[in-house]
Amino acid sequence: MRVVAVDPITRIEGHLKVELTVEDGRIVRARSSGALFRGIEIILVGRHPLDAQRITTRICGVCPIAHSTAASFALDEALGISQDIPQNGRILRNLIYAANWLHNHILHFYHLSLPDYVSFRGLPLSEFLSSGVEEERFSSEENEKLVQHYLAALEVRRKAHELLALLGGKMPHDMAIVPGGVCFRPDPATLLAFRFRLAEIRGFLENIYVSDVLLLCRRYADYFEIGKVRRLLTFGAFPEGNFGLEGRLFPAGLVKDGEPEKFDPQQILEGVESSWYRGEKAHPWENSTQPDPQKVEGYSWVKAPRYKGEAYEVGPAARVALSLLWGPQDFRILARELLGEAGVGPEALSSVMGRHLSRAIEAVFLAKRMDGWLSQVDLDQPVAKAFHVPPEAEGQGLTDAPRGALGHWVRIKDGKIAHYQVISPTTWNASPRDERGKPGPIEEALEGTKVGDNALLVAGRIVRSFDPCMACAVQ
Repeated sequence: MRVVAVDPITRIEGHLKVELTVEDGRIVRARSSGALFRGIEIILVGRHPLDAQRITTRICGVCPIAHSTAASFALDEALGISQDIPQNGRILRNLIYAANWLHNHILHFYHLSLPDYVSFRGLPLSEFLSSGVEEERFSSEENEKLVQHYLAALEVRRKAHELLALLGGKMPHDMAIVPGGVCFRPDPATLLAFRFRLAEIRGFLENIYVSDVLLLCRRYADYFEIGKVRRLLTFGAFPEGNFGLEGRLFPAGLVKDGEPEKFDPQQILEGVESSWYRGEKAHPWENSTQPDPQKVEGYSWVKAPRYKGEAYEVGPAARVALSLLWGPQDFRILARELLGEAGVGPEALSSVMGRHLSRAIEAVFLAKRMDGWLSQVDLDQPVAKAFHVPPEAEGQGLTDAPRGALGHWVRIKDGKIAHYQVISPTTWNASPRDERGKPGPIEEALEGTKVGDNALLVAGRIVRSFDPCMACAVQ
């Protein structure tokens, strides 16, 4: 038996330590540890309610629009205007948010994960990028093509940032999404520029990204059996009707033992048994953030959210699994087609390769849907709903970020924020053990994996398939 500590895990956002106990070439125990405390939930208390959006978007510079969106949803509900957002406000929010999703998926595949599989030896990038690849499953031509696409993706990511900035004002930390809708009314030239850049990005997604993901899936088909969790949860994303959990492009729900269920927000409890915090397991309405860095049984600054007492994987695998059952017909057709080309079924989604394939499916679908949303913008109609801040109110904002289920909970008292809690996607996925000793999803995905002498390489591939964002996880 040996203990291997990977600290920090590279090519992710933030500071993550993974400790592995390896016995007879197999991981028998894993511990996922968030190594940083930030305290943004504490900072928000006592602030003006409208500060919540501007502050929480600073939780992360990679996926800031997720927090901008969730905070706006929470404030919409608190202000009593959730059902009054004008169509333009809803569509423009969706377009800004979706542009960030496209950027995130391209970033994750090419620049965070691909170096785990591709060799850069002898190529221009070799002095900047080390490769952990020990087996060579790609031909030299395939390897060189993927490296060239790695470089091309840098330019596509820049265009995705431009796409977002056209409607959001800037990236990171947009200025356009606000309670009630958006605070920017585009003109025809702006929408035309958006459509032009979207077409370029969509061409890359459909002609290059998908092909590269499918190539990786064929060469590493065994990784459809590695890194499984099998319990999947999503809050849904992109309202296309009302602003509840119904009527979303990606539906809310969960899959347990292959069976779908409706999602009930009241069933979420967040514990701190193995985290450096004081307090009891509680719903976000009642939870608090009380750091305790000397806590003996703690090993992470990440809390442990659970749904009906169980750890659930959140992210693209969950969204694709639910959308295959309850999503739009055109999504189901695309997803079945790409799953068929990869030679797997929906049961393979919760795996290392399944997560990569899921991102490709939803990126292609989302880019196409964005083109349709653009055509629905009516420049003669309002983009926001007027409101006033009541002295007392509360609201929850539930959506999915690129990395999975994201929730914001706000309570207003005497016109100020009295309570604010955030549960981010990586808080779910990178959570430590709970009061029953049950591991979080990343820990579960690692445990039982046969690694031989390549523990660091295999573990890195598993962890990065979740696309951890530790800045979000520790708030």
